[in-house]
Amino acid sequence: DARPRARDLALPIGGEPGSLDAITDVAGVEVGYATLIEGAGALKPGKGPVRTGVTLVFPRGRANLDPVFGAWHSFNGNGEMTGTAWLEEGGFLEGPVAITNTHSVGVVRDAIVRWETKQGGMPQLWQLPVVAETWDGVLNDIEGMHVRESHVLAAIESARGGVVPAEGNVGGGTGMVCFEFKGGTGTASRRVTTEDGTWTVGVLVQCNTGLRADLRIAGVPVGAAFADRLLACRTNGAAAGDSLGIPTCAAEAEAADEERGSIIVVIATDAPLMPHQLERIAQRATVGLARAGGFGGNGSGDLFVAFSTANSGAAKGTPATVTALGNGQLSPLFKATALATEAAIVNALLQAEDMVGIEHRRVPALPWRELAPLFRRHGHMLTIHGEDAAASAR
Repeated sequence: DARPRARDLALPIGGEPGSLDAITDVAGVEVGYATLIEGAGALKPGKGPVRTGVTLVFPRGRANLDPVFGAWHSFNGNGEMTGTAWLEEGGFLEGPVAITNTHSVGVVRDAIVRWETKQGGMPQLWQLPVVAETWDGVLNDIEGMHVRESHVLAAIESARGGVVPAEGNVGGGTGMVCFEFKGGTGTASRRVTTEDGTWTVGVLVQCNTGLRADLRIAGVPVGAAFADRLLACRTNGAAAGDSLGIPTCAAEAEAADEERGSIIVVIATDAPLMPHQLERIAQRATVGLARAGGFGGNGSGDLFVAFSTANSGAAKGTPATVTALGNGQLSPLFKATALATEAAIVNALLQAEDMVGIEHRRVPALPWRELAPLFRRHGHMLTIHGEDAAASAR
């Protein structure tokens, strides 16, 4: 069966999703991927196996590089997000946000610079792209640096609005592990109404963070329900295998008790906000991460970027009139950001599938069909294709 998303199961996360429940609910936003899955078996540095990729988010679409007001926030900075010095100083996000693996940041940045230079129309003579990363070395030959300029260009060309084509094992999230389940790319949105209108907050995450025992979904301690399996994997290690003799829990057997993962959160909104207000929006992704059980361990790179698609033309270099909501109107947007971040993390988990990577390491997907009885014990009835999931899962 096709794996569901959070709202397919009626998970009680809260808030009102947009029509797509995706970052592309914010008009103009486009998302593009390049996904690299090659080879199997023993690790051969430089050759594979390969489980990685690139994700790009264009605030106004790839055909419109008009900068947007933006800001960023580091919850825990053991990671990289290039271009943030000028983003913080100048208050504008110029070009797309890209996400990849830790050792491919440079090639992705350089490819975007060359592409932007060819497009022309950038506000400066030089480009300072925003490129972020998380580490996929559990499943991917990360030292092989398999991401090439051609992959970045393919991701750029694939960028589209509307329904996000896939989540989970796609783009930069291909080889990522989230709360010790298979993770990766996820997206969600929430709509809010203020005195001055109805606004959308859209979120895209690359989730590679968290310990399984800490995972919570809509307040339910989901991870704890599966913690015994994790401990068994750690005890049995490579001795636990399937019918093909593949060590099904090898990756988990090597998992550390210390949380060392990372998460990148990209937040888009059509609400008219200034850079200092967008910094406050970016900070609220921390709340969404915490709701899911993340706490920002010492080894974690938890970096968030936010932008507003309002106030087009504000970066043209001539005096401009801009609009902004008052600070007193921001609380609903703060809540929407937290809820959309949590939902995007959950969608990354729900949409990801089991993956086998280097050295036959297998990272299991979240067993979503087992959520229904668990939620039922906590007073929530989930749905599967509009039917009572608790009944079907008993």
